[in-house]
Amino acid sequence: MNAHASTAPDTHAPENRLAPVGSRPSVVEARVPVEQPRLPSALALQWATVRLLLTRDVVRFFRQPSRIIGALAQPILFWFVVGAGFSGSFRVEGAQGLDYQRFSFPGIVTMVVLFSSIFATISVIEDRREGFLQSVLAGPGSRLSVVLGKALGSSAIALLQASLFLLFAPLAGVTLSTLDLPLLAAVMLLSALGLTGMGMALAWWVRSTSGYHAVMSIVLLPMWVLSGAVFPLKGAEAPLSWVMRFNPMRFSVEGVRRALYGAEASLAVGTSSSGAGLEVPVLFVFATVFLGLAAFSVSRRE
Repeated sequence: MNAHASTAPDTHAPENRLAPVGSRPSVVEARVPVEQPRLPSALALQWATVRLLLTRDVVRFFRQPSRIIGALAQPILFWFVVGAGFSGSFRVEGAQGLDYQRFSFPGIVTMVVLFSSIFATISVIEDRREGFLQSVLAGPGSRLSVVLGKALGSSAIALLQASLFLLFAPLAGVTLSTLDLPLLAAVMLLSALGLTGMGMALAWWVRSTSGYHAVMSIVLLPMWVLSGAVFPLKGAEAPLSWVMRFNPMRFSVEGVRRALYGAEASLAVGTSSSGAGLEVPVLFVFATVFLGLAAFSVSRRE
């Protein structure tokens, strides 16, 4: 009997058969369901567009120090120089002790909101020229979200600049006993939104920044001058007084004056008692109308 026969491996045994090269042992694969990625909702897309435009405008503002300095230096110089020049000759009947610096301070606050909102919307012309707004409009966000994003960004810049100027309020005779912060915040916010909507509607139709400045000089500056910021409503000629009464900017100036000095200060410079307390509703309508007009202008196909 061969001794090596008992020790030789049995190549015919199933467990000793060589597996083909490249084959893998059979394994029962467990099918794991793959979760499909969730698409963002329509509301999330709208909010993303608003947040993008808002953040972009605010960040770009802080990256331009000259813009910050100019936004504060102009109203400060205007308030001190003009206030000092008219202090000796300014008199309002029934408002003894009201000097021109105290009278003009609410108007300067409104001027800061006005110019900040309007100049911030000049970026609409630049963004259209560079193609940025076209890419945003081609995105999933609606045209209304584009308007709200630009309006909120410009309004945030305007409110920031106006808040810095309000640090001079104690020099204008503002005290904590007469200060109405909720009314002041509401009036400034609604004014900024309305003026931004107006500026955006104008900027969308105007092709150049020089043309935008021309329109601003014809429309927006007279609105501010005839708002009661430069001279009081009391004593104005009949045609001019009617224009001032129906000027929406008048409610901005009077709302700021009432929030800083109380209702008596507004009545002293010629505001009728029936108009007191209407600042917020009128400015709400003003902001709604011009934001809607801006949305209509942006939705216009070219």
